[in-house]
Amino acid sequence: MQQNGSSGSNGSDGCSRDRQSLSFSPLPSATTTRVRRFIQERRTLPLPRVMVVFSAAGDTEKPGDAMSNSDSAEDELRKPASPAPNFTLTKPLHSSLSSQEQEFPEVISLNVGGTYFTTRLSTLRRFEDTMLAAMFSGRHYIPRDADGRYFIDRDGTYFGDILNFLREGELPHRDRVRAVHREAQYYSIGPLLDNLEDSQPLTGERVRQAFLDLLPYYKDNLERIVEIAKLRAMQKKARFAKLKICVYKEEMPITPYERPLFNSLRFERSDSEAKLFEHHCEVDVSFGPWEAVADVYDLLHCIVSDLAERGITAEQQCIGVCDKHLINHYYCKRPIYEFKITWW
Repeated sequence: MQQNGSSGSNGSDGCSRDRQSLSFSPLPSATTTRVRRFIQERRTLPLPRVMVVFSAAGDTEKPGDAMSNSDSAEDELRKPASPAPNFTLTKPLHSSLSSQEQEFPEVISLNVGGTYFTTRLSTLRRFEDTMLAAMFSGRHYIPRDADGRYFIDRDGTYFGDILNFLREGELPHRDRVRAVHREAQYYSIGPLLDNLEDSQPLTGERVRQAFLDLLPYYKDNLERIVEIAKLRAMQKKARFAKLKICVYKEEMPITPYERPLFNSLRFERSDSEAKLFEHHCEVDVSFGPWEAVADVYDLLHCIVSDLAERGITAEQQCIGVCDKHLINHYYCKRPIYEFKITWW
């Protein structure tokens, strides 16, 4: 540095101006000693720590004060952080409103999907473990329509039957039982569900379902009937389609000659003999066998009824038996039914 200083006045003036503009503070003697020690031991200098200090508008520091010695920097790090400013919300949050229980009048006006009802608050709270009791407990927010009625986004066609049960335990007419049962499931009204399931037609449906459980393939076969009938009607551009369906109850196909020999639904044959009777009738869909008191006509009624539930009109009639030769004098005598599916 001293050799370069004798190069001329212009160079010395430029260097002095640069030193004035940078204005670095001289390092303390302790820091200089540490630098020399690290150079001698060929160690890498540690990265400097950067400290960001937030201060008020009136406490702005000068640029020269930022480069202070290490002792003052360590003192600044030991100082506790200034507390965060306390912001006060002018409007309360919605969560604070939901934590406060809402009060309801004794007489409640309801708007259930556009249908208006009026009832007492105690009626809606009659059973604790229900959706209506929870809604009007005061712990939940319920929207209102333009006229101030409490709004429930649900079809109100059968809500009157719900209120009649909550008021005096009245059950709906048989024609409305299925629909009211769906509404009772939505509103989680356990006592109403118990009463409806013990009445017709739901009781009969449970008995019928117990019979259909003996045929685990029943729903799949029902879907197959619909698909085949739809495909044939579209291919022929016809108003209806016909299918051949085999419905048999016995475990194995038998002939009238051996039927009197067996008084039960099951009869024993050897494995070799059983394989001789295994075959598939030339039909579109086959149901059977099963072991129950319900007979073939009961299953036919189930098929037609379930198709009608889906809006499909079906007619059936027996057109004969399979009559396929099996072995010796044995022939298949499974009944064959023709189903006529009408689409329009």
